[in-house]
This record gives sequence, structure tokens and C-alpha cells, in this order.
Amino acid sequence: MKTAIEIISERISKAIEKATGQKDAEAIATVATDAKFGDYQSNGAFALAKKLKTNPRQLAEKVVSALQIDDICEKPEIAGAGFINLKLKPEFVAKNLLDINSDKGRLGIDKVEKSETVVVDFSGPNIAKQMHVGHLRSTIIGDCICRLLEFAGHKVIRQNHIGDWGTPMGMVIFGLALAGVKKHALTPNEQLESWQEILAEINRGAVKLSDLEESYKGIVAIEKDYPNVAVNIRNITNQLQKHDPELKSIWKAACEITLRECSYIYNILGVGLSIDDVRGESAYHNDLPDVVGELKKQGLAVESDGAICVFPEGFKAKDGAPLPFIIQKSDGAYLYATTDLAALRYRINELKADRIIYVTDARQKLHFEMLFAVAEMVGWLVRRSFSEGGAKNKIKLQHITFGSILGEDGKPLKTRSGENVKLKELLDEAVKRAKAVVEEKNPELPADEKEKIANAVGIGAVKYADYSNNRTSDYVFSFDKMLAMDGNTAPYMQYAYARVKSIGRKGQERGIDVEKELKSVKELYLNEPAEFELAKHLIRYSEAFNSTLADLRPNFLTGYLYELAQKFSVFYNTCPVLDAGPKIRPTRLLLCELTAWTIKHGLVELLGIETIERM
Repeated sequence: MKTAIEIISERISKAIEKATGQKDAEAIATVATDAKFGDYQSNGAFALAKKLKTNPRQLAEKVVSALQIDDICEKPEIAGAGFINLKLKPEFVAKNLLDINSDKGRLGIDKVEKSETVVVDFSGPNIAKQMHVGHLRSTIIGDCICRLLEFAGHKVIRQNHIGDWGTPMGMVIFGLALAGVKKHALTPNEQLESWQEILAEINRGAVKLSDLEESYKGIVAIEKDYPNVAVNIRNITNQLQKHDPELKSIWKAACEITLRECSYIYNILGVGLSIDDVRGESAYHNDLPDVVGELKKQGLAVESDGAICVFPEGFKAKDGAPLPFIIQKSDGAYLYATTDLAALRYRINELKADRIIYVTDARQKLHFEMLFAVAEMVGWLVRRSFSEGGAKNKIKLQHITFGSILGEDGKPLKTRSGENVKLKELLDEAVKRAKAVVEEKNPELPADEKEKIANAVGIGAVKYADYSNNRTSDYVFSFDKMLAMDGNTAPYMQYAYARVKSIGRKGQERGIDVEKELKSVKELYLNEPAEFELAKHLIRYSEAFNSTLADLRPNFLTGYLYELAQKFSVFYNTCPVLDAGPKIRPTRLLLCELTAWTIKHGLVELLGIETIERM
């Protein structure tokens, strides 16, 4: 079903054409900035008046005269220099609510007319390292984007592009050799000739993710002091990339150990990433020479100071010289840029992507701008569609950026020793703090229910706090704020949902057949201001969804949900539900029902945050 804002915009466009003869005029309606002006506004008369060199207020009067909208809105009002203000009619709102109630699975949200195959690249942890707080935003924002796209009707392919190849893996493996897996430790200048001891320790479960991480850190700490370390690392890396069976087995085990831990974190976060979605740098290793060869063949890749580079137009260094996109170093080694090009080509050719979305922090902005420019230069972004008579379709590339998570000192969140905060430790702390609140507020609850509530509230608080901030902005991480029961927080939203659900339970306890009354609703009565305001907000859920999907900004959705909870609170406090008369009660029960459905859909289906029936 079309949203109110879409219908109003279309009607105003038709009125402009009728009044002026101008077609395709800008006539987009927006939600009114102040409720005293109504529900929606349009300032389309301003731009058009300038174009026609006429008075905008007089033009707005002509448009209103031609506007046929009395089935939706009260009589339009003109304000200021030409704003058109509109107020929805209760009859229109009531009809929309009944339509939404007839298909609560969609809640008024239409599927897209044309489904696309969308590849979403997000999370991206590194092998042999624990996930830290820096992985949180990519992981949950990427998951939310996937959920939004899928609900809209697109085919979504998740891709977890992990760092599992190259020199870092050589460092991890040599680090294990130096530590001797707690047995026959080497000196930094020695080379282990057989890797069987390490494999044996791995196979009996003696090597943990923390051992892999410490192996890497140990190499970083001594690399400068022992020149032969770099030689060993290079040799190991080369042997691995030539598929040495023993090194390949160690590498495979390191991947499995890391991904088991990542899967555990994804499960805690309620994120839809599985092992099947993992496709790391190693998957593209054999494709890299071909990628470089293709760019050379087209004359796009050239040698510069011994390296192979592409110089996309418009990118300049600080001194004004053309900025190179390096795809092969002078020693023949490939770079992240080469792997990203190979991955992009794979997603276009093999996954048949119509759109590819990369979710990373804003520091990678330049890299992706240059990556997209090179893909455009080489001609990968145009696909001929035979189903559309040979029409050329442009593959869309998007880089969705986000800011940093800061500590209360305003600097990137770190431990006291200066290391990145481990994501598992952060989530465990959130659940622990939520459990303490549950113990204080509801000590009589069974232990398993306390545990369930603590997990839902703690993890939900961390996710919701991130979502409720503009994704492009930095934000300060604060357990106290995110676990607060008031304000735009997960606990507040979860409590709002539980409170709505409690009304139905209380009704049953009083002998009111809530289900029967809801099924019998054929006409709605929206006479009280609080119930009309709640009803209007409920029919705007599709507008909030469309805005969130268009900009891929979860804070648009959390903002809507928070406002819904506030409007419900006003309604709950001013409009008796169970004590209302038999004529009014079904309407108010339906408002409660749709509020609960909307909050649950927004939290669970789109944000991946659990709701709680009792809190």
C-alpha cells in the first residue's frame, strides 16, 4: 500500500501540472517540522515560482485550488510565503490502520517492484585475532542493512571478507614456531624444518585463539631486532602460497579456530553470518595475476617506480601529482587493492550482483572511491541484460561508512593498557550489568528467566545504542546511558513492548476475550487526540522503513520506534483501554496490538534485538 506521503506528493504534482502546465515539477511532501502546522508540508511552490518568475504564495493558492485531496486530508492551508500544510483525516487514518491490520506481517510496507541481487560485504575480522570493539559497527550495521534489503524483497548475499592470507599469516605461523607451542622453542634466527609438532598440538586442541594472537604479537615485538625474522616470515608466506601441505594444514586450523570464535560472537549478537558467508583474501589468490593482466591489457595499469599502478582520473596527491592505485609492488607482491578488485569482479561475474555494498569505517573512504573508479575504467560495472532487449544495466557500488566508538575521554575506546577492547569481553560486561539490574528490580524471578532477560537487555542495549546514533558520527560508549530505562535506549523500548503485551494478559484475567474483540473490529473510533496521534504514527511505519532503506541509516528507524513508544505512553496514560466501553475498547485494543507488532518487527526483524514479554 502506498504511504500517505507518497499519495500526497503525487496529488500535489498533478495539481501543479493542472495549475501551471508544468510537468515533473518538484512536489515532494515532507513530515511537518511542527505539529501545529499539520501532519505534512510541501514547499514545491518555491522552486517552481522562481522558475516561472511569479509570486510563490499566489502560485501555492493556484495549486491548492487544483488539488484534489479531500479524501485524505482536511482543507489545505497556505502558510508564510507559500508552504502548503496538510492534516490527515481520521477516516483515512482509520482505513489505513484496518488495511495494516489485515496483513500484520508487512505492516503496510510494500515489497520493491524489481528485486535486485545485492552483495553486502561486512564484519571482516582477521584470522588469528580476536574480534574487538572496532568490529562491532561493521558487523551489526551490515546485518541491519541485510535485514532491511531482504524485507524489501531483494535477494541478499552476505560476504564476510576476512583477512586470512599474506604476510600476517606467515607471522602467525612463525610465531607459533618460536613459541614451540610451549615445547621446543626456537631462536629467532632458526627455521623449523618440520611443522608436525605444531600440527600435533593443534590437533589435540592445545592451540587456542589467544595463542595465535600472542604468536602474532610476539613477532611484531622482535621483528626489528632480528633481521632473519623477516626472511623466515617471507619464506613461510611463500611456501604457504605455493600450497605447502603442512603449512596449509596449520593455516586451515588457524582459520577454523578463529571462525569458531567469530561464530560464537555472531550468535550472541544475533547476526546472520555463517561459515558459508566467509570468503576471505585467500579465495582470490589465484585470480590476482589475471586481474593485473586484464588491467595491463586494457592499458590502464602501468609501471611506476617499479610498481604496477592505475591512475584513476581526479585523484591527486598533496603535491598535486596523480595518485596511484597500486595493484602490484616492485617485488611482485600483490596488495589489498588487488584482492579487492578480484573480489569485486567475482561478485559481479559469479554472484551476478546488481549492487554491492561495503560496510567499513570512514578511514577507508579514499580506498573505495579509487576502487570504484578503477572498476568503472575497466568496464566491469556495465552488464547487458538480454531479458530487457540487450539494455545496459549499471551495477551499483556503495561504501557505507561509520564513525568510531569513543571512550568517555573522547578518544577511541581502548583498555587501560592501550589495546582494543575485546568484543566478547564488552558483551559479557553488558550482560553482567543487565543481570545486576534484573536482580535488583525483580529478585523473585526464576534464575533462567533472569538470565534470558539479562541477555536480551544487555546485548540489545549495546546494539541499540549503536543504531540510535548517526552511523557516520563518532559516539561515546557508556554502559550507564545504554542500560537506562528512560530515553532512546533498548531497555526503554523492550519495556514499552512488555507493557503493551501486559494489557492483553490483564484483559484475559478480567474475563475480556481480547482475541475475539480484535477479530471483530470493522470500524475504528479515533476521537481522542492521544489515540489519533498514535494511529497517525502507526501508519507512518512504512515511511520510516523507506527512509531507513533509502539512506541505510538505522537511526531513522530507532527514532521512529522511540517516538512510537512515547506516543503510546501518552495514549496509555490518557485513554483507558480495558475500562473503555464496548464500542471504544476494540479500537484501543487494536492500537495496542499494532503498537506491539510494530515495535517487535522493528526490533526483532530489522535490528536483530530481542523483545521480552515480561520485564
